[in-house]
Amino acid sequence: MGAVSVEHASGKGSGDENFPVGSWLIAKRLRPHVMAYYRFARNADDVGDAPDLSAEEKIRRLDRMGAVLDGAPGDDAPSAVAMRASLQQTGIDPAHCHELLDAFRQDAVKNRYANWQELLDYCRLSAAPVGRYLLDLHGESRDTWKASDALCAALQVINHLQDCGKDYHEIDRVYLSQEWMTAEGASIYDLANKGCTPGMRRTLDRMVAATWPLVEEARKLAPAVKDRGLRAETAIIVSCAEKLLTLLGRQDPLARRVKLGAGEIFLSVAGGLLRQGLFK
Repeated sequence: MGAVSVEHASGKGSGDENFPVGSWLIAKRLRPHVMAYYRFARNADDVGDAPDLSAEEKIRRLDRMGAVLDGAPGDDAPSAVAMRASLQQTGIDPAHCHELLDAFRQDAVKNRYANWQELLDYCRLSAAPVGRYLLDLHGESRDTWKASDALCAALQVINHLQDCGKDYHEIDRVYLSQEWMTAEGASIYDLANKGCTPGMRRTLDRMVAATWPLVEEARKLAPAVKDRGLRAETAIIVSCAEKLLTLLGRQDPLARRVKLGAGEIFLSVAGGLLRQGLFK
């Protein structure tokens, strides 16, 4: 009988994400490594968000995943075992995995964010390592990291805005700037409503406005990426981020989840490829 897993899968998969994960644009030889990284990140994130686990138990499990990643024996963290094997094959820096674990340890004990900078600091651990891992996997220059970090932070904030009501209801976590909520006359309790109060709308507008400069910086990433497939995927993701951020400025994420429709996704794909001269 195998060991009981410390991982805590929610059942979410790559199809539940806003953006492509290991798509056909990624070189076939690299896709297994991308999926290993995704499963490791997904399972660790699920531990950090599990409503039925105490903070202490979450941290214990994340610590165990980190230990297995570093070579500790045992099969109780299968995604960490697979990720360790992938890292051994590719020679990629395991820091891109350990930083994610640090972010999810933070999730276990921190449910509020005082200001925008504090949220960006969280994104540096919870989102930036994903982009850095993909760039390293493709052998890209680390000069691309600045634009990649901006893109990953923008994607993370977009997801926080999409799920602001759900996160509050289900795990009592609020990623909105408390400083801006106070300034705009909003309250955390406004997130329990089925629509935005005027103060909450103004808060969300400030979050959207602060995210646009990240998207502007992210637009520099695709032109700097040498791998054709990764460049195309990056361009598509930036285009999707632009459209989602625009929608979040117009729609109410407390009334319904703001997401791209099939037509908007098609336009994002075509627009991203056209912008980089990859589809004519």
